[in-house]
Amino acid sequence: MELVQNIPFFSIMLSMFSGTISSVLPGRTARWVNTLMLSVVSAMSACLLLYMVSYEGGSYSYRMGHFPAPWGNELRVGVLEAGMALFFSIIMLLSLLGGRKKLDGEVEHSKHNIYYILCNLLLSSLLALVYTNDLFTAYVFVEINTIAACGLIMIRQNGRCIEAAVRYMIMSLLGSGLLLMGICMLYDLTGHLLMENIQQQVSSIMAAGTYRIPMLITIGIMTVGLAIKSALFPFHSWVPDAYGYSTVSSGAILSSLVSKGYIFLLFKIIYRVFGFRAFALTHILGLLFVFGLCGMIFGSVSAIWEKDIRRMIAFSSVAQIGYIYMGLGLGTEAGVVAAIFHVLTHGATKSLLFVSAIGLTDVSGGSRSFFELTGSGYRNKVAGVGFLVASLSMVGIPMFSGFVSKLLFAEAAVLVPNWKLLPTLIVLAISTILNAIYFLKTVIRIYTHMDAETVREKGYFCLKFPEQKLYCVTIVLFILVNLILGMASQPIIALIEQGLRNFA
Repeated sequence: MELVQNIPFFSIMLSMFSGTISSVLPGRTARWVNTLMLSVVSAMSACLLLYMVSYEGGSYSYRMGHFPAPWGNELRVGVLEAGMALFFSIIMLLSLLGGRKKLDGEVEHSKHNIYYILCNLLLSSLLALVYTNDLFTAYVFVEINTIAACGLIMIRQNGRCIEAAVRYMIMSLLGSGLLLMGICMLYDLTGHLLMENIQQQVSSIMAAGTYRIPMLITIGIMTVGLAIKSALFPFHSWVPDAYGYSTVSSGAILSSLVSKGYIFLLFKIIYRVFGFRAFALTHILGLLFVFGLCGMIFGSVSAIWEKDIRRMIAFSSVAQIGYIYMGLGLGTEAGVVAAIFHVLTHGATKSLLFVSAIGLTDVSGGSRSFFELTGSGYRNKVAGVGFLVASLSMVGIPMFSGFVSKLLFAEAAVLVPNWKLLPTLIVLAISTILNAIYFLKTVIRIYTHMDAETVREKGYFCLKFPEQKLYCVTIVLFILVNLILGMASQPIIALIEQGLRNFA
């Protein structure tokens, strides 16, 4: 085996090791260890992606310790896994850099090392969910992900954060319980835990017609479990508080990465365990499609009425997750490609929105009220530009990644020769209009002039580049990622299509 093929294992172990050593380090040192680890993992993931693009076999797998399941874990790597690992590590790095200055005011200094321990564990769990080919190992890292995410929500230790963490934990444990129940039932039916072996047994069961009902129940239970954990409507009640009241970096990471890790695991299970065609015959895709459409509308309407800018962004996440499940529910490869591309779009754009929003609130007396943000785009020009770019992307303006996502969804809907065509196009249009209402009204608000006397009375101030160099660099890099996704989308789409073929 070539050295580059060991990168998935090294990436997972490095992030876990960084979390371990951070427990005995002071906060500042733990921060630099975290930054170095994320940079190294990003670089290794980029090397792996370049290697996989030219890899003749398409994908490869290897067992940890050469032990068969259930005693050993198998990792599987293709171009899609390598790309998602690179994306997750880059977005987490930028999210932490963007909220670094604010962390001192949000979290006690004595707990900074704990914060970075949780971030490191979260990254290791996300990488494991991307690479694992073993359902039991996937469940173990789902729980690690849940614990780390819960810790990131409640680390501020105020009433709203603790309440949000409790609500998140209740819903997450419900989803995890259903997932574990489904895995146990699947093991009882097939006698395997490795995804490839399970798929062979599932195909035999579905072809023979024996145990078909238990298999359908198993598929439904696992799908519902991951849908709950990824905050699909109507299981989204924890989202506004969890995203809205956690730290800036935590909100960006939770919205852009955590839920996407569960969604990517669901994609893997659909393709690698059940088979996409067999899964489509269960009519579960139709239910995901309907709930996805409902989430698109409900999340957008709720965002319009929300006056807290961070909770508004959180409700927007509910709508965007609806987009992803709607694409999956179309039941075609084009729909899945659109859904995976939207995972990238939402991850890059939502993090930019959270990081930009904190820059706007800092120059508005710390208030997150929509009305107090008047003129904040002038007082913090970099944050204003970042919020503008992210808003235009979410609305679907050409040149940005959101436009490509909505175009892919529309094209996928046109290719569907059934009843899903018209609802998809109608809800896409309605959702786009609603997105424009709450995002553009916020943009107009932050670029509405406030007279100098009022600024002095309220005690507002301006922030310039020399005072926030790292923050400005982070915003620029986020914008660059968004532009790459929007203007160089074809190679990325081609990689997604290649990855799905390897899945199958």
